[in-house]
Amino acid sequence: MIAELRRRAYLNAMQVVSWLPTQVLPFAAASRAELLHPQQALAAEPLVTPGESVPVQPLVVVPRAADGAINDVRARLEQARQVVEPQVAAKVQVEEPPAAITPALAIPRFSLQLYRAGACLLLVELPTGEAFQSRDPAYLLLKDLLRAAGLPDSPQLLGDPVRWPLLAGGNLDQGPDAARDFLQGYLAARMEDQPGCACLWLVGLPAMRHAGEVEEDMYNRELQIDELGAAWALPGLELLMDEPQRKAPLWQAMRRVMQRWQPANE
Repeated sequence: MIAELRRRAYLNAMQVVSWLPTQVLPFAAASRAELLHPQQALAAEPLVTPGESVPVQPLVVVPRAADGAINDVRARLEQARQVVEPQVAAKVQVEEPPAAITPALAIPRFSLQLYRAGACLLLVELPTGEAFQSRDPAYLLLKDLLRAAGLPDSPQLLGDPVRWPLLAGGNLDQGPDAARDFLQGYLAARMEDQPGCACLWLVGLPAMRHAGEVEEDMYNRELQIDELGAAWALPGLELLMDEPQRKAPLWQAMRRVMQRWQPANE
């Protein structure tokens, strides 16, 4: 395209209206159809019989162009170059690449249920996303944990399950930070309604991540969360069923943490 623009400018400067290249030019526009028709065949020359003299055509001498005409053409070419090159350079400026777009953080998805058992609140991950039934294996395991901890094995249900995201669509921010702020605010309000809470159980990675701001390397550890107080991080119930070897370190950690709620039960 750059070569075509420069070529057209040179021709306009030399006042050349039409021309026909001898070969295909790169990046050139298509020629007009009427210029591509084959030229008419030249008239056949008469045969010369032996002995017949051939008339000699006079030699046509083409006069050399005057120096002034050549200089005029050169001046026009130079003028055309000075006009065309800035225009072409302006059209081919390289655009700066757009700034890198920071990908949006993925919206977390989880279902949690809050219970009260003695002096403890339990924020438990729902493996199927639905509330526990009395004969669910995960719920039966939760009751075993409570009996081993010296707490009532029939926990009190507090409200409906907490599901995230809150909305299926819309412009509301539902990223990890929004999920954390919402869940911590929800738990703080529930603790005000449930006085005497000695420890908050965070059962499952979603509860640990969005309420305690910790990852799986903190399983079986005690936490101190601003505005929520003491907490204990546990593996999820389904994870404990799938990987029974996790139960032994859980029982060992439970013996250390039980002192938080045992005095409240005495």
